[in-house]
Amino acid sequence: MNKAYVKQHIENGVGYIEFFHPAHNSLPGDILAKLANTITEAGNNDKIKVIVLKSGGDRTFCAGASFNELINIDDEATGKVFFSGFANVINAMRKCPKFIIGRVQGKTVGGGVGVASATDYCMATKYASIKLSELNVGIGPFVVGPAVERKLGLSGMSQIAIDANSFYSAEWAKNKGLYAQVFDTTEALDEGVRTFAEHLCTYNPEAMREMKKMFWTGTEDWDDLLAERAAISGRLVLSEFTKETLKRFK
Repeated sequence: MNKAYVKQHIENGVGYIEFFHPAHNSLPGDILAKLANTITEAGNNDKIKVIVLKSGGDRTFCAGASFNELINIDDEATGKVFFSGFANVINAMRKCPKFIIGRVQGKTVGGGVGVASATDYCMATKYASIKLSELNVGIGPFVVGPAVERKLGLSGMSQIAIDANSFYSAEWAKNKGLYAQVFDTTEALDEGVRTFAEHLCTYNPEAMREMKKMFWTGTEDWDDLLAERAAISGRLVLSEFTKETLKRFK
């Protein structure tokens, strides 16, 4: 597996959406756009009752923003467009009329924590530790912050955002409300996700649709809010501090 992709298949009423990138499932702009569009299409597909969001590979769930694209941003407009990719994915998940189950098999960083937080019910392995690393490179988790705060609370979100160099365990994330269940192995996770998703398919779709609206009440301004946050990140990524930090990483 060395080529990035977003793909979907339907099994027993469950729409499985999978993304992959050879660089630890990092998310460049084109993959973010495909992911947002695929989620929107799945939400409108009558053959799909429940969605599972997963990534390819056995280890990292998502390494966040594409480092190569971050390095190459050279103006605020380009920066805003790039970070808007994460905003578009989160908003697509928020607006999707179907429950989205997250399947997190391993570590997740930065924007990946935001994606996991935007699922409606998230299941993980004990290896699925999380880190908000943005402050390390001179920016912050501005775009994903609202989604992470919604799941972890302000205290939990601010803790991992400030302590940007530490991974927090899957058990910590479960205790804070990000993960609903934590499994010992990927195999057990997959079986748990499949069983749970297929059971949800036996419920009234209209009831689930109305519940989803209820769960996301209060986020109606996120189209504008996340666009504003993307502009902040797009400006900060051009700062001398961030440019110098990215050069050292490179």
